[in-house]
Amino acid sequence: MSETVNLPALGESVTEGTVTRWLKQVGDEVAVDEPLVEVSTDKVDTEIPSPVAGVIEEILVEEDEDVEVGAPLVVIGDGSGSAPSQDEPSAEQAEDAATEAGTPEATDEAAEQQAPKKEDSGQEQAPQAEAQQSGEGTEITLPALGESVTEGTVTRWLKQVGDEVAVDEPLLEVSTDKVDTEVPSPAAGTLLEIRVQEDEDAEVGQVLAIIGSGSAPSGSAPSQDEPSAEQAEDAATEAGTPEATDEAAEQQAPKKEDSGQEQAPQAEAQQSGEGTEITLPALGESVTEGTVTRWLKQVGDEVAVDEPLLEVSTDKVDTEVPSPAAGTLLEIRVQEDEDAEVGQVLAIIGSGSAPSGSAPSQDEPSAEQAEDTEQSAGGEGYEGSASGAPEKAQSRDEALVETEESVLADTSGDEQQDAAERDGARTENTDGASEAPTGDNSAYVTPLVRKLAKKEGVDLSTITGTGVGGRIRKQDVLAAAEQQKGAEAPAAEAPAEQPAAEQPQKAPEAAPKPDAKRGTTEKAPRIRMTIAQRMRESLQESAQLTQVTEVDMTRVAALRDKAKAKFQEREGAKLTFLPFFAKAVAEALQAHPKLNATFREAEKEIVYNGSENIAIAVDTPRGLLVPVIKNAGDLNLGGLAKQIADLGSRAKDGNITPDDLTGGTFTITNIGSFGALFDTPIINQPQVAILGTGSIVKRPMVVADADGNDTIAVRQMCYLSLTYDHRLVDGADAGRFLQALKARLQEGRFESEVGL
Repeated sequence: MSETVNLPALGESVTEGTVTRWLKQVGDEVAVDEPLVEVSTDKVDTEIPSPVAGVIEEILVEEDEDVEVGAPLVVIGDGSGSAPSQDEPSAEQAEDAATEAGTPEATDEAAEQQAPKKEDSGQEQAPQAEAQQSGEGTEITLPALGESVTEGTVTRWLKQVGDEVAVDEPLLEVSTDKVDTEVPSPAAGTLLEIRVQEDEDAEVGQVLAIIGSGSAPSGSAPSQDEPSAEQAEDAATEAGTPEATDEAAEQQAPKKEDSGQEQAPQAEAQQSGEGTEITLPALGESVTEGTVTRWLKQVGDEVAVDEPLLEVSTDKVDTEVPSPAAGTLLEIRVQEDEDAEVGQVLAIIGSGSAPSGSAPSQDEPSAEQAEDTEQSAGGEGYEGSASGAPEKAQSRDEALVETEESVLADTSGDEQQDAAERDGARTENTDGASEAPTGDNSAYVTPLVRKLAKKEGVDLSTITGTGVGGRIRKQDVLAAAEQQKGAEAPAAEAPAEQPAAEQPQKAPEAAPKPDAKRGTTEKAPRIRMTIAQRMRESLQESAQLTQVTEVDMTRVAALRDKAKAKFQEREGAKLTFLPFFAKAVAEALQAHPKLNATFREAEKEIVYNGSENIAIAVDTPRGLLVPVIKNAGDLNLGGLAKQIADLGSRAKDGNITPDDLTGGTFTITNIGSFGALFDTPIINQPQVAILGTGSIVKRPMVVADADGNDTIAVRQMCYLSLTYDHRLVDGADAGRFLQALKARLQEGRFESEVGL
């Protein structure tokens, strides 16, 4: 039976697309949700997954041809046209026959007859997102369970080793900090191995289990006489002889290499004759290329699976690319500051014995053995990297540690002064740290370690890592936390001495030390070039002018002071002034949709957007990022506060995704976080307006009392500056919008929103 796959809807206003590349050809097998074809529209380039499983019988639209939404693309059948002949039953038929006859050997024989055909087609087949082919079977990885979910805990395995598993059959239960869910199997076969046991944590993309055929090939499962590498390692650990681990691993290595030659290529790791090709993965729907900013490994270095390999910058996000394979870095194909397209080969990773000098000799212990040795010897840290590579520049994670304050900080006068004092203290700490040994300054900090440090209140910049190359490990954070708790008791005995000790820290504010970049020239990073291009294009595209109004925020400030403690306890997010501004803006946009519209001058159209997607400008160590709160008009004050905190934190930590940065219909920029009264912000195209919120300061103002008499009172005032596109928005439209904002904020009726 055949089924026709049509072009799905790709957006509200998208009516057609162009087929840019077929990822499968006639005769190829395709699984459910496996990428089938790449389609390009005027808004996005995306992959179309297959809604059904089967064999491609006919391609109806060739590459570079246009197709309308709903039109047929391809015909997928059950493989009757290219499947086994009548004399050769399929694997499923053989398995059914074996089940009825009660002879499991028949299943193995049928599977072995079918195996060569699957291997032939597997050489051209791209693996699924959660199922990656390997020499020993299909690797089942932890799928993405949400935008901000990076790991999960295996709570229960629903299948055990040796059990048969069908496609989409529940395989295990996983618990995260947001949801408990079952993970279905993306492949059918026998559960050969469980890699992550119950109650253990796993990161997204980590291998959970291996699924293969009932009679796995000799290289895919260890025989009774030949223990696996893990079993040999366990035995060696118990016996106290680390040499046994090496011998077992060497015995297992040839089998893995033999099976690796027939392995299907992965999306980011493709087998070649010289090793595994590491390609640039897809970094977002509309991202087609990136710039290699820094290689975290050099030729000859050992690389583990999921270990950060290089840093890539795009026009939307800067990110680290982890290695999808383990081995030795044999070759770097794309150098630093060079551009690479998605799917282009970046590097080659192979076995450690491939090039001379690329792996340590027998007399020199490996990096993992060295780490184990140093841990047992008392945890003394390395000086430099294990591979002898040159000392690297400061990594992104340490830069984030030194930049703790977000632009989303509160904007009251007292809090701005506290922020300035913290900035001054941080300047001194940074200068002091630069004089300390730099053994840990280039170490990569994993998300788990960073999360643990945040939980324990440990400053990572003060820790000397004991891992390979000075890498900060979980044990280092726990030790620092214990040391920090021990130091808190003596510090509490002399509180009177603290103010006197803090007084000298204010000196750098008046006379800051010159920055290290003074008098130097550097290459502009890609994100800075993107910002420059977008800002220039925005001014060239639209007719921009700014209107300013003044708002009395006294009632909102009083309400916030009264409710912020209980609000944070209930919502888990700080109650800053920004959620109040966002709430008022969302309500005003619903009443004034022209400020939330998109103007298409070429098409002579005005699109009034159906949702208020408010973008929030965030100052990060890498430059300005503008993540988007989707459907802000449907959120209450608590929801907005949590979204602002989450997006701001992830933007600062470098965990923001390209999808978080797209789709905005209106922007808010908090220019008052550093004391500015007002500014003339530039519109973020294709939007038609942007609101700047100035610093909230106390000033004497003329107000009317209950009898209508004028009196002078101290009020907390704020300037709101609205830049708008005069092609669509007139001055009167901007004035009405600002007056609506002013009335809502000055009234300050948010009691129900904050729980009062």
